Amino acid sequence: MSFASSLERFATQLDALAETIGRWVSWLTLAMVLVTFTVVVLRYAFNLGWIALQESITYLHATVFLLGAAYTLRHDAHVRVDVFYRDFRPATKAWVDLLGALGLLLPVCGFILWSSWGYVAESWALHEGSREAGGLPGLYLLKTAIPVMAVLVMIQGIAQALHALTALLEHRPEPSGQPPAEL
Repeated sequence: MSFASSLERFATQLDALAETIGRWVSWLTLAMVLVTFTVVVLRYAFNLGWIALQESITYLHATVFLLGAAYTLRHDAHVRVDVFYRDFRPATKAWVDLLGALGLLLPVCGFILWSSWGYVAESWALHEGSREAGGLPGLYLLKTAIPVMAVLVMIQGIAQALHALTALLEHRPEPSGQPPAEL
């Protein structure tokens, strides 16, 4: 087995983590829709409302956004200004992906992890909850999703860099593990 194929296999295993978490987290969008529907029906049909139920929509949205970020990167569905990138040759795209992951993505995720650590630790120390009376008690759990997101995106960034490196080493036209680009 060649070095490049070993890298590719490892990158594919890293991809599987983002894929699994993304598929599980996607079910939270259904929960968010159902809770939103329930809030609207209770408010307008029965004139009832609970702060905790309303806050749960925000918690679900934040969780989907934060924990789904690596899945989005995995499927190349993130925001990318590709005015030039789309016309690049595959080898040039691999270089851009490799340098982008190593020079931008991983350092930014490292900064998010480093800068959120104290914020989350303080929240855990206080067992921080909602500021609203009747709100959800576990705000510290939601805040924990910030460094978790940074770690998950770092892992996916490493996988992306490994796919690009493998493509450069093997001179393949497209890094594997990436879905085909849509026209």
